[in-house]
Amino acid sequence: MLDYTFTEEQDQFRKILHDFARDELLPNYTKWDRETTTPRHLWKKLGDLGVNGLRIPEEYGGSGADCVTTGIAAEEIGRGDFNLTYAVMLNGLVGEILAKHASSAIKNEWLPQIASGDKIVGIAITEPSAGTDAGGITSTAIRYGDYYILNGEKSGISVATCGDAFLIFAKTDPTQGNRGISAFLVPSNLDGLSIKGYEDMGNIPVGRGSIYMHDVKVPAAYLVGEENKGFSQVMNGFDLSRLLIGLQCVGAAMQSIDETIEHVKLRHSFGKPLATYQGVAFPIVTHHTQLELIKWQAYRGLWLRDQGMKHSQVSSTVKWLGPKYSVDAIHECLLLNGHYAYTKELPLEQRLRDVIGLEIGDGTAQANQMVIAKDIIGKEYRSY
Repeated sequence: MLDYTFTEEQDQFRKILHDFARDELLPNYTKWDRETTTPRHLWKKLGDLGVNGLRIPEEYGGSGADCVTTGIAAEEIGRGDFNLTYAVMLNGLVGEILAKHASSAIKNEWLPQIASGDKIVGIAITEPSAGTDAGGITSTAIRYGDYYILNGEKSGISVATCGDAFLIFAKTDPTQGNRGISAFLVPSNLDGLSIKGYEDMGNIPVGRGSIYMHDVKVPAAYLVGEENKGFSQVMNGFDLSRLLIGLQCVGAAMQSIDETIEHVKLRHSFGKPLATYQGVAFPIVTHHTQLELIKWQAYRGLWLRDQGMKHSQVSSTVKWLGPKYSVDAIHECLLLNGHYAYTKELPLEQRLRDVIGLEIGDGTAQANQMVIAKDIIGKEYRSY
């Protein structure tokens, strides 16, 4: 039989995060955007709440929580501050990769600091000519004795301007394509590594930018996993991050719907509350229904991951439609709130800008449709 209930512990965790997001995150959500600031003190607070270390084992300062619990955090933090959900999604992805593949020395040094919020670690795969085609990266890592020398450029990297280190993927054997990619944990203060931030449309507190590597000398001990095995490590991790992205988008959109419902109950037109008009109520119902479908598909995918079962198709469905349905819902909410919602007095315009960014990040709609097509039609009919 199917059981769609959360455990008592998960329900309690949701309530704690829901109250925290409402009381401490939501009131300042637009502040960090206006000030172009990454609120590191809030990453620390999330660390105190156990959010940053959900996918980090207990022996390294985390809680070793299951994926479903991690999804609850993404959804609830997304309601309060969409950009702070990177503490869930990004740390979930990086934490899993390091916990599974890094050396004991890396784990002992970095995982406790990630879990506490003292350190922010980004993941750097995308390049100017390699986004969806992650195997097409051209950055190189050549070994010389006890070091690797890294050269190349990474683009569109989240937390580029505020990260303390990056999980950087580079070709250690350029002749092998995907099978020649390795992963390295690279502190941001190493000589030869420079960063340029972007003036983005949204996700401003996330600090996206480009990372330039010019003869960056990285100790061989900072190789994560086996040489030439980096591609498979990250591809598996994306199945988790895509599900979390769907939930963080749904959280932001559901918060927008809740705010809009209160508005249309109070605002009158032609002597009646706006909520009494079908032209207002039915769009709200439509978006709410679509978001509920994505929400439960996401939790299904997280449950499958917890059981060690295949979930790539589910993950790609959530990543494709989660941001899309959320953007549509927030846009509708902006319109239903009238001209004030087009100003910066309300958070709707920022949510719209922020969520649009994740229609691109971690795989476009087309990239995820390719994954689904390969699964349901067959690898031999893979679309390009």
